Amino acid sequence: MNEISWMTYLMLILASYRLTHLIVFDKITEFIRKPFVKKIKVETDAGVETKEVPTSMFGYLLKCYWCAGVWSAILLGGTYLLFPRITFVVILILSIAGGQSIIETFVGVNIKKVDYYASLKKKDN
Repeated sequence: MNEISWMTYLMLILASYRLTHLIVFDKITEFIRKPFVKKIKVETDAGVETKEVPTSMFGYLLKCYWCAGVWSAILLGGTYLLFPRITFVVILILSIAGGQSIIETFVGVNIKKVDYYASLKKKDN
């Protein structure tokens, strides 16, 4: 078995995170999920909301973050162990994108907090 350095392991984690997010949430892969989900209207306290519900086990796999994460890890980890040179390029790109998206989420949430607290402060004055 190949030995994996801590840096490669961290890259695999970030790449798996990004690939999972790409499969489950991103607009660009919606065409893959669309045939396996249906939209239903659900009444909540906030009103009527539209929700996507899987129509098959494969649809569930494409909508479930935890499920897709396991399969992303198997795919990336397995292909890295079998074909490390070829897979490394894909892992490098996905891990950079994964790290960037985590940073962007953190920054975006904090910017929203700053805006929220600034609006509260304006209301108090």
